[in-house]
Amino acid sequence: MGEYEPKIEVHFTDSVPAAKESVVKLECFALGNPVPEISWRRTSGIPFPSKVKMKNSNAVLEIPNFQQEDSGTYECMAENRRGKNAARGLSIQMFTTKPHWLQTMTDTVLSIEENLLWECKANGKPKPSYSWLKNGEQLMAEGRVQIENGALSIAVLNLSDSGMYQCVAENKHGIIYSGGQLMVLASPPSFSKRPLRALLKARSGSEVTLECKPQASPPAISLWKKGSEILQRSERITLLPNGTLKIANVTRRDAASYTCVAKNQFGTASTTGRLLVTEPTRITMRPTNMEIIVGESIVLPCQIACDPALDVSFSWAFNGQLIDFQRDSDHFERSISGDLMIRNIQLNHGGKYVCVIDTDVESLSTSAILVVKGPPGPPDKVAVEEITDSTAQVSWTPGRDNGSPITGYIIQARTPFTVGWQAVDTVPEVVNGNMLTATVVALNAWVEYEFRVVARNTVGLGEPSPASAKTRTEDAIPDTAPTDVGGGGGTKSELVITWEPVPEELQNGEGFGYIIAFRPVGTVTWTRAVISTPGVARYVFRNDTIPPFSPFDVKVGAYNNRGEGPFSSIATVYSAEEGTFRLHSPAAKTLPAIPERVLGYEVYDTKPDTVGKVRISGNYTMVNITGLKANTVYYLCVAAFNTAGPGPQSAPINTTTKKPPPDRAPLNIQWTMIGSTLTMHWDPVVALDTESKVTGYLVGPNSLQKSDLSSESGMTIKAMSEGGEGVGSEPIHIHKLSEFTVVLCSSHYFLFDHG
Repeated sequence: MGEYEPKIEVHFTDSVPAAKESVVKLECFALGNPVPEISWRRTSGIPFPSKVKMKNSNAVLEIPNFQQEDSGTYECMAENRRGKNAARGLSIQMFTTKPHWLQTMTDTVLSIEENLLWECKANGKPKPSYSWLKNGEQLMAEGRVQIENGALSIAVLNLSDSGMYQCVAENKHGIIYSGGQLMVLASPPSFSKRPLRALLKARSGSEVTLECKPQASPPAISLWKKGSEILQRSERITLLPNGTLKIANVTRRDAASYTCVAKNQFGTASTTGRLLVTEPTRITMRPTNMEIIVGESIVLPCQIACDPALDVSFSWAFNGQLIDFQRDSDHFERSISGDLMIRNIQLNHGGKYVCVIDTDVESLSTSAILVVKGPPGPPDKVAVEEITDSTAQVSWTPGRDNGSPITGYIIQARTPFTVGWQAVDTVPEVVNGNMLTATVVALNAWVEYEFRVVARNTVGLGEPSPASAKTRTEDAIPDTAPTDVGGGGGTKSELVITWEPVPEELQNGEGFGYIIAFRPVGTVTWTRAVISTPGVARYVFRNDTIPPFSPFDVKVGAYNNRGEGPFSSIATVYSAEEGTFRLHSPAAKTLPAIPERVLGYEVYDTKPDTVGKVRISGNYTMVNITGLKANTVYYLCVAAFNTAGPGPQSAPINTTTKKPPPDRAPLNIQWTMIGSTLTMHWDPVVALDTESKVTGYLVGPNSLQKSDLSSESGMTIKAMSEGGEGVGSEPIHIHKLSEFTVVLCSSHYFLFDHG
């Protein structure tokens, strides 16, 4: 036959019904040479959803789970190189096999003589028809009862209309029901559930609304009475159809008893309430905007003048939240009169405070802004920008000013050699509040530093910032010489040189050591020695040619890997003495056999765990030793010493210390004063076996001297013994004494005379 254009051999019906959720298949085929290609489209232009499947070289279009949105017109197209052809559209519509409700009825309660309207609506294909049942029986339209499609109306209800009603919707695929209970009420008016309030308070000048809402079937007709007078509508009085009474701009003359009377064909009822008109409440004392320093306490006043017939309550809100006075009792307290006390104010207490006054008839409020000022918050991000051997450039970011502008900053530093943080010198000397960087000066070389910053304002110093990272200064030549250079002593032919070591924080670098230089007094050439141990503080030069006790010029310097630093000032140090002398017992009253140079004496105890050694420099022959134990035997000896050391010890002597005084004060002290005579009594203090015997009592103001007393003076009483003074009594206050004399006595009875 040769090539020819496609010809579709399918005749579609006008419409294809499809059930919801079913599988719909459309088939299309065409003749043609070459064999045409089949395709499908929706005439609306809406693309196919992903669920649509093409089968048999697109000859079959399958739509699973058919839904309402799949309804529409579909078109089949066939095409080859000779041409193309299209079948007319095929319309697919979804149908419902059974009616379903769109609107149903509900249980209804109406009063007698009211009208009923019930509507029910259903959807379905074919379109359902409606009918109505009452108590299971077919309901027919007649008279007061009208039925139109799914609507039922009954006019002027009576008690017999009560019952169970059903709306029925059906088509050839099924039938559905919707039911509702109708209750028709007939009752006289009653205010049992909604009576008027026995007492209604209203502010003068306000509008009062009195509601009259009786239960009644049919609804009752209402009227209002003021006392026995029937109220009529007027310029200030409004009577609404629902029974509500409104009185505008009430005055004291409107205060009275008001009665609502309700009536229907079944009876009459009434309810009465009294209206009390009060004067407006006034705020007489308000809080004002304030600035306060953190830690202080204030009172925010909130005082009112109000009608005594009103019940009043006060509440306070802070930044929009009611204050819980039980939970926040540490800081907030409310007085009965309404004032708010805030104790120990903190920074977070700054904000808006509102005093709310609620009465029976109105609500008032007054507010104030509280600004809490405190020391600045801690600065942050402290960093060392540049560092040398003696300076560091420090930067930071500011913290909160806490209500008062920052006026300045203090920079503090800490090293492993300092106790805590210390303020450091800066350039500029005064760092003002606008600066966020400064140069710290006078630092020690080769020391690890941490820095922190403290801000200040007019309130005070704030909390310090976090510490910066640890940073070490650069090394440098030592700039500090050893101090306290001296020496002397030692053994024969020795020159002993000592000094105070340079602290580690002043050594300025690694490889630190000392250079010792010395020469005989009167000569020019220095002898030098080097010590590479930083902690050493002593050098001994030994030479047999050194004469005993010969003067030398001595100086000590410091060095490190960067070079030599300064030397100390020159000191004179003597070489060692020969140190041969003898000392006899002081009891023998003999002098040393050879009069060597004596620098002083040392007193020893043969039991080292008691006294140890007491040294006294100079030509003394007596020394007081303190800190001894009471009632203890000591064995003491004496030896002279010079720079070569101590000589021989004397023969020991023994001595026993006294027992300690009683450790109890006199008790039961009583006193009387007649004229210028003061009489005192107390219980005696009895010494224990381990204590010294009481020899008397010391009476006075903690002193054995005469004293001038004020109009009220304190006196004490102590027991006296060979072991010293005992414990003093509690102060005794004697009135109107101008002068007294301390008296030592051994009696319990004390007579005190005044000149």
